Amino acid sequence: MGLTKQYLAYRAIDSFNIVASGRSNVNFVIYNKIEGRYVVSAAAENVILWDLRLGERVLTLRRDKQEVTALRVSPDRLHVAVGYNDGVVEIFDLTNPHNSVCSLALHKSAISILRYDEQGIRLVCGSLDCEMTVVDVVEQAGRQRLIGHNAPVTDAHFMERFNEQSIVVSCSKDTQIKFWNLETQFCFKTIVDNRTEVWALAFVKDLMVAGSGESTLNVYRIKPRDTTQVDQPIEAAVEGLSIDDDDTISPISVANCGVIQRAGKGRCVNLVADASERVISCHGTNDLIENFYICTEDEAKKRLVKRLKKAKKSSDETENDADLSKDLSLSDEIKRLESIKVKQKIKSIDILLGAKDELRVLVSLANNTLHLYSQEASFKKQASAKEETVKLLRSINRQGHHSEVRSVCFSSDSLAIGSGSAESFKFWNRDSMQCLRTVPADYVLCSTFVPGDRYMLLGLKSGKLLIVDVGSADVVEEIPAHDSELWSIALLPDQKGCVTGSSDSTVKIWTFELIDNPEDAKAMEEDDGEENLQRLKHGKVLSLLHKNTLKLEETVLCVRVSPDMKYLAVGLLDSTVKIFFLDTFKFYLSLYGHKLPVLCMDISYDSSLIATGSSDRNVKIWGLDFGDCHRSLFAHDDSVMGLQFIPNTHMFFTCGKDGKIKQWDADTFDKIITLPGHIGEAYSLAVSPNGRFLVSCGSDRCLRLFERTNEPIVLQDIQEEEREEMENQQLATGEDHAVPLLPGLKLASRKTVGSEKAAESILECLEICQKYEAEEDEKPELHPLMRALNVTNPQDFILVTLARIRASDLEEALLLLPFSNVCELLEKLPAVLEKRSDEIELLTKVVLFLFKVHMKPITGAKHMKPLLEQLIRALKKDVSSLRDVIGLNLHSLALIQHDIEEREGVELFREATQERKKRDKKRREGIKRQLIHMA
Repeated sequence: MGLTKQYLAYRAIDSFNIVASGRSNVNFVIYNKIEGRYVVSAAAENVILWDLRLGERVLTLRRDKQEVTALRVSPDRLHVAVGYNDGVVEIFDLTNPHNSVCSLALHKSAISILRYDEQGIRLVCGSLDCEMTVVDVVEQAGRQRLIGHNAPVTDAHFMERFNEQSIVVSCSKDTQIKFWNLETQFCFKTIVDNRTEVWALAFVKDLMVAGSGESTLNVYRIKPRDTTQVDQPIEAAVEGLSIDDDDTISPISVANCGVIQRAGKGRCVNLVADASERVISCHGTNDLIENFYICTEDEAKKRLVKRLKKAKKSSDETENDADLSKDLSLSDEIKRLESIKVKQKIKSIDILLGAKDELRVLVSLANNTLHLYSQEASFKKQASAKEETVKLLRSINRQGHHSEVRSVCFSSDSLAIGSGSAESFKFWNRDSMQCLRTVPADYVLCSTFVPGDRYMLLGLKSGKLLIVDVGSADVVEEIPAHDSELWSIALLPDQKGCVTGSSDSTVKIWTFELIDNPEDAKAMEEDDGEENLQRLKHGKVLSLLHKNTLKLEETVLCVRVSPDMKYLAVGLLDSTVKIFFLDTFKFYLSLYGHKLPVLCMDISYDSSLIATGSSDRNVKIWGLDFGDCHRSLFAHDDSVMGLQFIPNTHMFFTCGKDGKIKQWDADTFDKIITLPGHIGEAYSLAVSPNGRFLVSCGSDRCLRLFERTNEPIVLQDIQEEEREEMENQQLATGEDHAVPLLPGLKLASRKTVGSEKAAESILECLEICQKYEAEEDEKPELHPLMRALNVTNPQDFILVTLARIRASDLEEALLLLPFSNVCELLEKLPAVLEKRSDEIELLTKVVLFLFKVHMKPITGAKHMKPLLEQLIRALKKDVSSLRDVIGLNLHSLALIQHDIEEREGVELFREATQERKKRDKKRREGIKRQLIHMA
């Protein structure tokens, strides 16, 4: 059977209006080799790179559907790790932002924190599922999984002080700070002296600062463990004194050395230290950012001397000098800088210390804005109270509404979009998605362009009706149209007026009129000059003349007028839709059937159908001739908030509080397509007059724009795709790692559909290879899959199959293989090693993982022993030869470098060499101090 009706697909173009999501953090980033000008912020499911100087969006890092919950820029500021709500981490390269470098499925819940180590090679990732994973960025796979916290992980750091490379420090809502050894994957020290949830950690020099639910910051001093004191606890034990258990196994000692009192109230939300570890910034749940300067040793001594002098003066007895502590206190080491007061609740901060001790503070606010502040961060005396040391350098606040958008509409030429929120109304260019005008207004509930697109009508929560001049973005007139919320405005089809419906149970009809500009008339009274008379003739402005009022017994939620100017449809709070004759207001029909109030409705272009959407999650399609219900459709999982017909068709769009946007056919009652919707609730939608574009708004503060393409849709294919997607969300093999004899397996990855498909591809590959080897005498024709992968023998086929699996899915895929297939794969690997020794890294990884997981049954099987010996010999040989090649290349390059330097008299890579020498010198000095101490 051929296609009876052709539908054209709508595709998402982009989203706009959002500057920064409140759920994720913000970071400075280096772009075009410029630091301090570009920042990255989360925007619902995307990450946006903003140019603060121009206030423009430079590029967007995209992933579908899932909301961004954490992000972190790598130490080289060229890569961005992005954590999502579904526990996936994507790493993007800013030089090639269109595709992610790698995708890692690590956790079952949202990612709460991401943190790189100093080299940017490892990444620690904390989640709401109370677990952490450590990822090898080069290998693009998880290495360790750390399990031990009883509540969501709030912060995590690599502790790379004292040459301890394998320690991770984490804090959680379970009030504990834990120190983890990555080699053993166990916690070796827990700090439990916090009474409330620990929300953030920061490291500066040998200090660890912890922000909790109280108005103080706990400060701990971290020192390397003195190995010479190992024997003392045993002697102390003999004498019957208490022993600190941690001391025997911990490579570091942690001591609480005081608290920092915060000026802000409530819990600490964020703690940020700059890269040079000279400044710490923190903020709470209010609007205050507090900055602390970490003094050097000399500066701390100066502060101590000053404090002692002051104490000496204040005390009456001059002889009591010995009572004053000569040691440095926390107040000497940490100096409070001037706090930054902002005008809204703070969501996230990041800091950057530049030249001349200029501290730049990037702030993301709850009202969808970004601000960049500057202040001096130095040991010098602070400026006087009259001087302002804190300056607002840049802000991005006009690119989006400061609150959720409740209403959207298109201009009659489909080139402009209007959007209204609780504090303003904005005009947008549809092509560039840039904000053209902003009109300050009270809570906007509904809006529409007046024919001609020179004026806008805005319905407010207060019941007022605003007339706005689009060109100048001025409010021309404010009409007290209703006594309470004005829920709906509908234009009359003859374009001579409009209808408004309100909570005060009235529907009013208005006609458009051009009147003299009141300002011009006022100017005429003051001065009768010829110039003003000329201006008065041309200064006509739009006004509304009240024509008629329809009083009803229930609150009016929405109104529509049929295109033939015959009927007026009114949606009421009593769950019915009443239809009246427009000219006489005589009652015609009552559409009764919804169980909850009708929130939206629309009438088709030929005035034959009316579609109504309700809080009962249903959409009903009625005939306007007899008021009969043609069909009731279960449309959304929550209230249907918006509904509009596509012009000149019987197709319509709906959006609901479940965030989805759906297209329906009112003739066949089919759902055509579900578009990628909002994260959270969708509040309203608008279809352009030419039917080509669709715009929607929601609680994620995004305005999403869709465009009709020339791609035809086959309904059966769409339904099949949706079914497949639902099936893909459920894993065929279950969530857990089911491995016999290995109950405590803690893989640093999560089972996904990709890993299941990878396991299937390995099994299929083994099956094909078996057939090929069995019939080797007859030389059968190549399998289509082998031909597709461009291979001619089983060895290459196995290698290509393994190489095509993503690094993050490889271990999970091998884990799913039955033991018989594991033996089969191991038997085929020696031949692969012999033929393709260039892929030694991948093959070694596969062999070691399979042996680690299935060690007991492999060692128990006698026939596997010769195979294992053969594999070990081959792997040792290939690994050693690879190591020799790398060593030869390394020393050859060093020799070539030496020759070039001698010949040309220039030192190559001088800057990098100098930095390495400094690091080596510091390390040698540290070792020397340790040796002297031990001696």
